[in-house]
Amino acid sequence: MEFDTFVRHKLPVVGIIGNDACWTQIAREQVPHFKSAVACDLDYTHYEEAAKALGTQSLFLDSDMDVKQVREALAQVMARSRAEKQSLVVNVLIGKTNFREGSISV
Repeated sequence: MEFDTFVRHKLPVVGIIGNDACWTQIAREQVPHFKSAVACDLDYTHYEEAAKALGTQSLFLDSDMDVKQVREALAQVMARSRAEKQSLVVNVLIGKTNFREGSISV
């Protein structure tokens, strides 16, 4: 609920969510150890909509957009966020990867 505070104080904070529909940081150790992804698998939730309900600007990015479209969309909302002193949440759908496999999360 930090974004509620950012909105009330007109702080142009930008939050970027890499949304892979999973608690991957937990799953990468839990699944090999327990052979179960229980409580790790999520939906591709529209977190930007929840943030919008708190009064932030929001943007949803997925694989249907090419790099040029992403850059233009980000530039627009970030400029508006700064100009209007509003916070911004960007929800980016990303694929799963084995990046950082074997690393320890604390």
